[in-house]
Amino acid sequence: MKAWGTVVVTLTMLIVATVDAKIYERCDLAMKLEKAGLNGFQGYSIGDWLCLAHYVSGFDTSVVDHNLDGSNQYGIFQLNSAWWCDNGVTPTKNLCHMECHDLLNRHILDDIMCAKKVVSSRDGMNAWGVWTQHCHGHDLSEWLKGCDMHAKPNTKRMTS
Repeated sequence: MKAWGTVVVTLTMLIVATVDAKIYERCDLAMKLEKAGLNGFQGYSIGDWLCLAHYVSGFDTSVVDHNLDGSNQYGIFQLNSAWWCDNGVTPTKNLCHMECHDLLNRHILDDIMCAKKVVSSRDGMNAWGVWTQHCHGHDLSEWLKGCDMHAKPNTKRMTS
């Protein structure tokens, strides 16, 4: 009975979060990421972040992906519940000290702050296999084309 109650509460939170969700336009997201200080953060460009967000969520803040290990990935950056947030169901390290449902709305500053923690970890953006596969080593300048902003793609990545 307790498990059923947990499922109902989780589904209710996801439905409420979906009402406040947003699918960002590429340039709108680029400007938000730049304003939040992600251009050059840990050596990654806005192009890296846009490429990542495109491949993991399609710029959609409401995406929840389920993993075989029972954990879930949440939001525009697909942050994993085993490590970065608490979904109230699976064991977690909750390194971002937040609830996973908070990653599912249009307000992405908390997503960005948590993603900064991920990138500041040992693996950097390699923590996202999708980034390694689709973005790393590719020309990311296309991600900023047509966006009226100051950010320019990094031509050289900082190493740690």
